[in-house]
Amino acid sequence: MNKLIAALIATVFAGAAFAQAPATTTTTAPATKAEVKADAKADKADAKADEKVVKAKAEETATDAKADAKAQKTHAKAHAKAEKKIASAEKDMKKADADAAQK
Repeated sequence: MNKLIAALIATVFAGAAFAQAPATTTTTAPATKAEVKADAKADKADAKADEKVVKAKAEETATDAKADAKAQKTHAKAHAKAEKKIASAEKDMKKADADAAQK
């Protein structure tokens, strides 16, 4: 019985040792020139795309600022024109009151 258990245990250890996968090396093959160029080209394209996005956002901000300035200028002109009309109407009203008071 002891020999049977010893043989069984030896078989288990031997099976486990053979069942393990052999140690593989994790080194990769060096990249070829074409792969390096392709990676560099992709990185350059990404950098250009990012630069375009930043530039577009800056232009959008500048355009918004110009539009706001133009809107404020237009609003100021309209406000000044309205104030002139109000002043003219008040002047006409005072003149009419003065004419009515003289009668």
